[in-house]
Amino acid sequence: MATSPTTSTAATPDGRGIGLRSERGPVLIAIMLSTGLVALDSTILATAVPSVVRDLGGFSQFPWLFSVYLLTQAVTVPLYGKFADSLGRKPVMFFGIAAFLLGSVLCGVAWSMPLLIVARAVQGIGAGAVQPISMTMVGDLYTVKERARVQGYVASVWGIASVIGPTLGGLFSEYLSWRLIFFVNLPLGAVAVWMLSRHFSEKVTRKNDKKVDYAGAAALTGGFSLLILGLLEGSVAWGWASPPSIAIFVIGIALLVGFFLIERRAAEPVLPPWVFRHRILAGGNLSALVIGALMIGLSSYLPTYAEGVLGKSAVVAGFALAALTVGWPLAASLSGRIYLRIGFRDTALIGSVFVVAGAVLVTLLGEHTSIWFAALAAFVLGVGLGLSASPTVVAAQSVVTWERRGVVTATNMFSRSLGSAVGAAVFGAIANASLAASYANPPAAVAGKLSGSVNATSLTFGPAPKSELPAVARFLRDSLYEATHHVFLGLVVLAVLGVGALLLMPRHSEPLAFD
Repeated sequence: MATSPTTSTAATPDGRGIGLRSERGPVLIAIMLSTGLVALDSTILATAVPSVVRDLGGFSQFPWLFSVYLLTQAVTVPLYGKFADSLGRKPVMFFGIAAFLLGSVLCGVAWSMPLLIVARAVQGIGAGAVQPISMTMVGDLYTVKERARVQGYVASVWGIASVIGPTLGGLFSEYLSWRLIFFVNLPLGAVAVWMLSRHFSEKVTRKNDKKVDYAGAAALTGGFSLLILGLLEGSVAWGWASPPSIAIFVIGIALLVGFFLIERRAAEPVLPPWVFRHRILAGGNLSALVIGALMIGLSSYLPTYAEGVLGKSAVVAGFALAALTVGWPLAASLSGRIYLRIGFRDTALIGSVFVVAGAVLVTLLGEHTSIWFAALAAFVLGVGLGLSASPTVVAAQSVVTWERRGVVTATNMFSRSLGSAVGAAVFGAIANASLAASYANPPAAVAGKLSGSVNATSLTFGPAPKSELPAVARFLRDSLYEATHHVFLGLVVLAVLGVGALLLMPRHSEPLAFD
């Protein structure tokens, strides 16, 4: 490494306590508040999407609200990890919070879907620092055994956000304005910055030989941006086999190939090759990739199913989503005790069983299923994700030293964010293709009645206009059900792949040796 850092808050087994009232308590509170920014944002928007679409239009574009945020988050995470190892955790965290809050304000005042998408990209740039650096700071502050208990505190943030987020999203969008969901971030971020500035100190010895791999970052960003563009706009703006579609995919793949070639020669690569050579890191990163895709797939389309197919309100849809995000932190808080007994991999494998079971239950959702069954399926899947996600992060942190911990943590977070970004695009492509196929071959009772004013947005996210035939509204709801069902089938495939990723990890972990 190019630095020789030390921190006054490094993890030590001196028994200083890990509670919120302990010596390290104020920093832990600040970490929890920072985590709360990302946790709340990940749960509050999903239930507001139908209101956003009604207000700004662009049903086929709404997956971009998730994809662009997750893409900018994913591609910046590795950069922030390297900056944190060389410049220190504090300045990187401050920059991330500032960017996230700026993006939140821009989201709140956006007057069109394209502008909202751009603002979400700014939010993602900030989130790329906040989430991984928070986890890295936990790794610095606490030993492995202490982290098992600290995980409960951090998981409680996701638990609180899982209840408050969907509820606020539903209440704001139903009774006030969806724009308010973005302004709730401001006080959380302000308090987090104030507490970190007062209570977190670190001493980092810097050397000026650090080079940032901007070429690699640009190739990575461009490659995945084009692939996501092709996935989301295929069958919407152009045909899958059309020249624009083929050109976009070819250029995107070429940029990603170029990225790997650049990384092999870069002095300070965005993603160091060694993070994929060791089984414990490679398996954990692949698992994080799957977890990210599963999370975004269900959180994006479960509210759409509840509102558009079952005809429930935004508040009720938020309840169903809350079941998913309640299950995750509850299981994550227990995972620490479990992996101290049976190991990281076996704990995650237990979680994968719940993930597969939950995904199968989701595919059983029908056009008249009780919302309680939908919530149960989401809860089971959330429990599995909580048991799988936390052990892979802690396992990676436990086998490397301080100067590599930032990169390792960031790579795991990058994998999860990338999985969510690509997952949102793939599931968006599946849903759009399914809807396009339905609209291309409507039944005789509906043919000729699907005018430009009659679309999925107006009839599945709100009461049908009186002038329209009930058959039209029923056809569109059926079409939306087919689209969401195809997405849910994709979750099962991903869940099975997640089991294979975890099997790559060794049963027992030992500190890694580097040349």
